[in-house]
Amino acid sequence: MTVRVLYFAYFRERAGRASEDVSPPADIVTVARLIDWLKEKGEGRERAFADPALVRVAVNLEYVKMDHPVRPGDEVAFFPPVTGGRRRRDGNA
Repeated sequence: MTVRVLYFAYFRERAGRASEDVSPPADIVTVARLIDWLKEKGEGRERAFADPALVRVAVNLEYVKMDHPVRPGDEVAFFPPVTGGRRRRDGNA
């Protein structure tokens, strides 16, 4: 099984790459298991995924939860939570 993994923002910085094609073992069937497996590969990935509360994920361009299935050919994107927003002209949030 090959999965395309995309890293955004600090995930990219910590993992040291913007994307990679990976071939996880057959028992990697959910996003959560994929994260665990990626962390085991080292090279900054363990730091990137150190705080699960900061991980947002999309599979094939759709936001999903950690128990979402991962299948061959999927594109899995990791990014931090979106914060902030547009500030009003008067300076108030």
